[in-house]
Amino acid sequence: MNILLRCTSAALSLAFISSLQAAKKPNIVFILSDDQAWTDYGFMGHKNIKTPHLDKLAARSLVFTRGYVASPLCRPSLASMITGLYPFQHGITGNDVDGPNKRAELDVPLRKSFHKHPSFIKLLTSNSYLAHQSGKWWEGSWKDGGFTQGMTHGDPKRGGRHGDLGLKIGRKSMMPITNFIDEATKKNEPFLLWYAPFLPHTPHNPPERLLKKYTQPGRATDVAKYYAMCEWFDETCGELLGYLDKKKLTKNTVVIYICDNGWVAKSENSNDPNQKLWKGYALRSKGSPYENGIRTPIMVSWPGRVAPSRSPYLAHAIDLFPTIAAVAGFKTPDNLTGINLLDKKSLESRKAVYGVTNSIYNMTPDSPDGTLQYLWCVESDWKLLLRFKGKDTTKYKNTHIWDKVPTQLYNLKNDPHEHINVADKHPNIVSRLRKMINAWHPDNRR
Repeated sequence: MNILLRCTSAALSLAFISSLQAAKKPNIVFILSDDQAWTDYGFMGHKNIKTPHLDKLAARSLVFTRGYVASPLCRPSLASMITGLYPFQHGITGNDVDGPNKRAELDVPLRKSFHKHPSFIKLLTSNSYLAHQSGKWWEGSWKDGGFTQGMTHGDPKRGGRHGDLGLKIGRKSMMPITNFIDEATKKNEPFLLWYAPFLPHTPHNPPERLLKKYTQPGRATDVAKYYAMCEWFDETCGELLGYLDKKKLTKNTVVIYICDNGWVAKSENSNDPNQKLWKGYALRSKGSPYENGIRTPIMVSWPGRVAPSRSPYLAHAIDLFPTIAAVAGFKTPDNLTGINLLDKKSLESRKAVYGVTNSIYNMTPDSPDGTLQYLWCVESDWKLLLRFKGKDTTKYKNTHIWDKVPTQLYNLKNDPHEHINVADKHPNIVSRLRKMINAWHPDNRR
């Protein structure tokens, strides 16, 4: 009997210790804004846009002001964040498969292939994390993505495409995620929260009080609406972060922030003669490899564990998977080339970051590079753009057909908005960066 009691006691002790260890795993809150230029935050120095809640988050975060995404377009950008792979590796290079009126049908095998790749979501949920999806989500339903709960059904017969019911988060209510936080807290389980509201993305219909705040003489209406949308997004982040404080979860929660791609109002590009080809947002922003398309601040907050500072190093969306795995204490797949953003030695040893731009709405799954428009590389202050002429069967070709220069080199320190192409003045730098791009993404057409 004594032996049985001792064994039972030991088993209960082990179970308690295991439960305690699981409870000590940090929660992960992943905040993703949608269509916002890298400059458009208070903490990034914007003179007009107010983002007090994100400014407060930045003050307690490791902030990478020179963060980059793998693609300047939402779907491939998110796919790279999730998997730690580049678009030509995971196969999601644009928003839709090429094929008139067959998007949903042709997308099924593409998503099936995509979900064979490991993701940080599946890594966490396979290790006892609860995970909730809200907001932007392209790859089917929340179940398809490996979440334990979520809002997006992904059924094309009910309008499922890039978030459906999930897109209501932030714009309508924060209750689905606050309810999830309550449930996870009650169960004493670590959780992942995917908060990717359709903000400040169009439709730009901010609350009247915010639009009134940003409307002023001499400021175009589309600009005022966008500015107001940025602050609206910030307000929702304040609600989320405030709820973590209220539930006393902030100390054991890692908050990661990134934007999927850039965006600039058309009126702010009125001096560009090529803008008349495209009636949408400004050229050289969303869908392009220029800084206003691919650059974003990246923040990592973990009170008491990550010292607040501004990092001079380059960061990339493919680093999110390794970073999340590291803070949760799990191993990443061997094929990932991203780094743990909390590992200073890895940051110091990184030489460059890379990315791609493909056509926006006509993916060719059997040939991911068939729609390639650009490859790019950033090394220190230098940025090289290589231009291609991939297939584009849609009106969105007007976002790039005007750009006919095959090779562009910019010094981002002296020219952060890429006004002066200095490729002819620095042939050796062009040659060196071209070789680096070739080593990263071999292709005989270059």
